[in-house]
Amino acid sequence: MTASAAPSRPQLRRLLRQRRRSLNRSQQRRAACGLYRQLAQHPRFRRARDIALYLPTDGEIDPRPLLAAAQKRGKRTYLPVLSAWPRTKMVFQRVTRHEKLAGNRFRILEPRPQPARQRKVWALDLVLLPLVGFDARGGRLGMGGGFYDRSLAYLHRRKNWHKPTLLGLAHECQRVDELALASWDVPLQATVTDRAWY
Repeated sequence: MTASAAPSRPQLRRLLRQRRRSLNRSQQRRAACGLYRQLAQHPRFRRARDIALYLPTDGEIDPRPLLAAAQKRGKRTYLPVLSAWPRTKMVFQRVTRHEKLAGNRFRILEPRPQPARQRKVWALDLVLLPLVGFDARGGRLGMGGGFYDRSLAYLHRRKNWHKPTLLGLAHECQRVDELALASWDVPLQATVTDRAWY
């Protein structure tokens, strides 16, 4: 494919979102189980004490089995919480089992904001990020809102950083050969699917 024929980021985002939304419930359940098998016993997950995850929407691969496993093992788990509109800030707040959640402005479930239970992203050990598309070089195409990119922007100012470990989670159908990265994109250490690590 020539460079001129390559889809734009919005076009690619639409295509890949459609791919993941086309997976039926059975395929989604199998993918969640496969993702769990890829990550639950991996040293990065086992060693992490403070782990940020997300709740799936729009066909995203489901990390809830990992969330349940982390909580069962006594790890501290966090979910993203968005600031009130029109601000575009995102923080990570600790969640416990059976906690009541409510839909935010995008209808994504999140805990009620409680600043005392929030943790700075640089203090987390592992952040499991949703994505729309990825490549094998650590490139990530998000939903376009920039919430994760803004939360992780401080990493551009650091030459060396050891935490948090940033792992993207995705279905295999979201992989592309190469993503053109924007200046604000924060590369991932890896992307994990239900079948492999990239």
